[in-house]
Amino acid sequence: MAAAFGLYPQLFKQIAWADGRRPFSLPRSAPEKQGISSAGITRFLDAVAQSGQQFHSLMIMRHGYVVAEGWWAPYSAEHRQQLYSLSKSFTGTAIGLAQSEGLLSVDDPVIKFFPDMLPNQVSDNLASLKIRHLLSMSVGHAKDSILILEASPAGVPWEKTFLSIPVVFKPGSQFMYNSGASFMLSAIIKKVTGKTAHEYLKPRLYEPLNIVNTTWGENWEGINMGASHLRMPTEDIAKFGQLYLQQGLWNGKQVISKEWVDAASSKQIENGKNDSSWGYGYGYQFWLNPPGGFRADGAFGQYSMILPKFDAVVAITSESIDTKKTMQMVWDILLPEMKDASLSNDPAAHSELLKELKALKYDPPKLATTSPLATGISGKEFVLDQNPFNVKSVSFRFSDDICVFTLKEKGKPDIVITNGLNYWIRKGNLKPSAHSLFSLRRIDFDSIVAASATWQSENTLLLTWRYIETVHGDSLTCIFDGDKLTIKFLFSVNRLQNKPDDRSDISGTATA
Repeated sequence: MAAAFGLYPQLFKQIAWADGRRPFSLPRSAPEKQGISSAGITRFLDAVAQSGQQFHSLMIMRHGYVVAEGWWAPYSAEHRQQLYSLSKSFTGTAIGLAQSEGLLSVDDPVIKFFPDMLPNQVSDNLASLKIRHLLSMSVGHAKDSILILEASPAGVPWEKTFLSIPVVFKPGSQFMYNSGASFMLSAIIKKVTGKTAHEYLKPRLYEPLNIVNTTWGENWEGINMGASHLRMPTEDIAKFGQLYLQQGLWNGKQVISKEWVDAASSKQIENGKNDSSWGYGYGYQFWLNPPGGFRADGAFGQYSMILPKFDAVVAITSESIDTKKTMQMVWDILLPEMKDASLSNDPAAHSELLKELKALKYDPPKLATTSPLATGISGKEFVLDQNPFNVKSVSFRFSDDICVFTLKEKGKPDIVITNGLNYWIRKGNLKPSAHSLFSLRRIDFDSIVAASATWQSENTLLLTWRYIETVHGDSLTCIFDGDKLTIKFLFSVNRLQNKPDDRSDISGTATA
């Protein structure tokens, strides 16, 4: 291991992990030694830069070694990444482990686990719904059920709501992506183990792989969401893929059964024509890849791609608005660079790759760092007009090269975000409320913030925030006119799609 680490001296800065573990636990290698050229990886990075897709992290594994890794600052290795539906593959893995322990079978009827939550009349289709249908997204619902579950009346278990939804098609007869099915898998795990999926996986999956820096959101019942809301660092996403690539074997221990890996990674149901990256079949909470293999796949481009033919794993986190393009770059540019035999050393190309990986970043907007208005508004409280966010007031305090933004919400602690003037600041930022003006939507925004500020003009201050433990970010344009303030919003997805934000402007007046 020490020798492997020595191959990448420029990438191994000391990282202050909150849990005190070593920064990395997978072995590293020069790409050429594992049959992939440094120049080829550089070409892939160049394609990413030209694609318009917002990568946050990348880790490429070949023959069990990390051959390239990078984080686009302000994202970095020690931070968890929001996985969206990549979470589903972990939920499916929990089901596989529970089956291996004899706690359930994929052929068990779903209604068996919730006898007190059934509708008055159980239809034939509902009665025939099995765990395997939840796993393979072939429930028989007319549409994804997750929004229906989230809209359950107060106090009504989501499982009860799920079981009340008409099963209009015979289970197993057709594919229809259904995040509610993944929640039900999580609920079944809690039923049969008495633990959340996250708790259940800890000794069985996380500890063997040294995955420790994770969180997984729960619903009001204390059940992990199953379909989403799992967060972990990029390297742990790569470990998960490597475990499946190794048929469930890790450091000589069979962590998950080979039989489960085979079943989960096999085409359990057809899901369309082979005309897109999503039309090659679906396994058990895994998608099948066009060039072979399979992947855990989350919205906006969160991936753990398992590629047995190439003995490779590619882990990506991103905010891509064209995820097909993201995958196509892997299929078309990166995979052809993977050769069967080791390549000759190429110190110059390797040095260039390391340089490019180290330089990956997103600069904040950089305009003016000062304005004649700054002194006059610094420390003033702007009381906001009535607004749908229940925000009472905001203030701005300027000092040296920082701008401290404070937001007061009714009945909640103040939110304080320290912005670097023309640079990112992460240290000391509090986690914003999940119900603040930045997140009046379904997406989970509770995250450390990388924050910057710049003056677009003498009376216009732009605040740019990246929620670096999630996928997304926000921009607030603050326009000052005498004692009046107007705040305009631009959500990062809208910015990338060149669309206006759906949040209305809010305005306020400075107190005397």
